[in-house]
Amino acid sequence: MKNKLYISIITILAVLLQPSCRDLNIDPLNVIQDKDVFATDAGVKGYLATIYRALPIEDFYYRQEGSGFNRQWEHFYHPGALCGELVGPYGSTYDGAGGFGYWPYGDIRTVNYFIENLPVYGTGFSKEQIDAWLGEAYFCRAYFYFALAKRYGGIPIIRKVQHYPEQSLEELQVHRDKEVDVWNFIGDDLDSAYNKMPATSERARANRYAAAALKSRAMLYAGSIAKYGSENFVAGDARDQGYAGIPASAAAGFFQRAWDAAKLLEGHYSLYRKKTDKELNYVDLFLDRESTENILVRDYSLTTGTAHSWDATMTCRFMTADGLSRAYPTLELIERYTGQLPVVNADGTPRRFDNTSQLAQGLEPRLLATIYFPGTTLRGKQFDMQRGIYEHFTGTAADELGQNPPNRPYRHLAGKTETLFNGMRIIGFTGISTDNDDLTRTGFYVRKYIDYNRAQSQCGLYMSTQSWIDMRYAEVLLNRAEAAVELSNMADARNVINDIRDRAGAPLLTGAFTIDTVRNERCKELAFEKQYWWDLRRWRIADKILDNTKYHALMPYYVADEQKYIFLREFEPFQRSYNFEKKFYYEPIPGGELGKNPNLYPNNPNH
Repeated sequence: MKNKLYISIITILAVLLQPSCRDLNIDPLNVIQDKDVFATDAGVKGYLATIYRALPIEDFYYRQEGSGFNRQWEHFYHPGALCGELVGPYGSTYDGAGGFGYWPYGDIRTVNYFIENLPVYGTGFSKEQIDAWLGEAYFCRAYFYFALAKRYGGIPIIRKVQHYPEQSLEELQVHRDKEVDVWNFIGDDLDSAYNKMPATSERARANRYAAAALKSRAMLYAGSIAKYGSENFVAGDARDQGYAGIPASAAAGFFQRAWDAAKLLEGHYSLYRKKTDKELNYVDLFLDRESTENILVRDYSLTTGTAHSWDATMTCRFMTADGLSRAYPTLELIERYTGQLPVVNADGTPRRFDNTSQLAQGLEPRLLATIYFPGTTLRGKQFDMQRGIYEHFTGTAADELGQNPPNRPYRHLAGKTETLFNGMRIIGFTGISTDNDDLTRTGFYVRKYIDYNRAQSQCGLYMSTQSWIDMRYAEVLLNRAEAAVELSNMADARNVINDIRDRAGAPLLTGAFTIDTVRNERCKELAFEKQYWWDLRRWRIADKILDNTKYHALMPYYVADEQKYIFLREFEPFQRSYNFEKKFYYEPIPGGELGKNPNLYPNNPNH
């Protein structure tokens, strides 16, 4: 492999035949001399395409358990179902914490090969062009290592291409590096990327500000591990030797690096504010390809066979082309925005509504743009969520949810939408059913990323093409705010959070301001963006938040004799119980890798 590059032949040949191609969704080639790849613009871009395609971006296809980054359509296996953002019949916390054996050292070797050989064979390019491409490689290498470090802590740092059989087995069986050294290595690579790359880039490729954004994310993670991992940990050899854990003394330095990196993006990106309607503005933020907030995206298309199934699998068949949904927003997530919804009167009796859509009146626009509430519409159809019918209802909500519900003899539930009571459908076309997992079990559906512009016939499996936004400016601001609080810079944190809240249509914060204020804002702004699972882990609170926890639904009922609706706060019907053990903060080093390289021992604590 010294003088030859082994990549897939078909696509790189296509790239060489079309030197103007800029599409990174292409396949690479097989057995082509290094000089043929690294000496041509098309060859370099084809090589980079293979690296970008392998980046561990936790996108529409990603699952934290099972298939990992492999392409699947079952988006209801969302990491949010591991940690309480969503609930459904799938997504075991244990399976998620065990991971899927991610070990991308083959991809890291591909990057290292590029870093070593581009300067050798790319002598016909300008220094600026070589630096720009090398900057992308350093960015990608840091991205791979970040995905490893947040799972395993200390892992081997490989800076140079390993050669077999030229190198001995002893040389190839490298030891783990300390966790603190891995995070510093990630930060250094991103500094190199920032210093080498230009300020702008082609779509779906990194520029210097993408490197700064990733650095803010990674250094914040490291700072959290140093601070909170020093307070809540599992003892063991890996921790004693520095492979699982960072000294608390390093926390401030990492938080400062996170803040500094986030600050670099100021003036270069901005929060999305194209529309005056703040609810629709927030909806379109995730659909507008030209959003001022997008830093790094991943694109999909029907022609390349990369289209995904978000529209088909996050709403129900009633509104899609034969899709299905199995993951539904929890009431606890909604209550982060609102506190308890106004569904109970001062005397404890359920508040009566003329229709279910009245529930959403006066709620924060960002919440309504993130979650479909009862009574809202999509593609000309209404979300008519209804759990059942009460013939009549007396007394308090608490009594009805207690041991001897007084109105239970007068309650009617159903498994099918065609089941009637006195000529009325008992449940809505969008749920809530007693025996159909494909309809909401919480009274809500995901709205974020749903493309309301697509016709129902276009919302089948593998038909959705909206881009995944891997990094956006709001996250960078949240990284900055959190780092600022950790550094006791409350004024900066408040200003940043209020900028986000203003865009969201939420009132500005004027009262007490703590780390929990910032964390809660992060949970709301980044809901369903596959961040919360990792946030709970780096904050070291998952074993408390997910301690034998069950989540709730808000169940709409029709009261027949009053011709009114009520909502009851009940446990969701799946009755799933969530648990998280302290050992889950680190995943076990994959067993197959331990078998090949005993120097990867000791394994992470309690694994």
